[in-house]
Amino acid sequence: VQLVESGGGLVQPGESLRLSCLASGFSVPTYATAWFRQAPGKEREYVAGFSRTGGYTYYADSVKGRFTISRDNAKNTVTLQMNSLKPEDTAVYFCAAGSGVITSSLRNGAAYPYWGQGTQVTVSS
Repeated sequence: VQLVESGGGLVQPGESLRLSCLASGFSVPTYATAWFRQAPGKEREYVAGFSRTGGYTYYADSVKGRFTISRDNAKNTVTLQMNSLKPEDTAVYFCAAGSGVITSSLRNGAAYPYWGQGTQVTVSS
């Protein structure tokens, strides 16, 4: 299993970025997949994700209404569209996946066995 994130960068407040997570070694619709982020000096934070069947999607309150997670089964990718970015969104963003993640553990990073290397998102004027 391999996860490769891309799309990070430096943007100004109010701008948008689109992160992609390319999965290999498994089929995206069969795993729970999620985006987490970690800012310097802070704990890892759940951002958004899908349950294994895709029937449940959860967004952290801090990104609700601004971020949208989607997945493309044909391309085996999970995408995070980030709009109206704020300086507090600055972090390294990680893609995570797991086949046995139950719904009640979707926001728990420890429940995911597979992680990407991360991509830096910096929001600054």
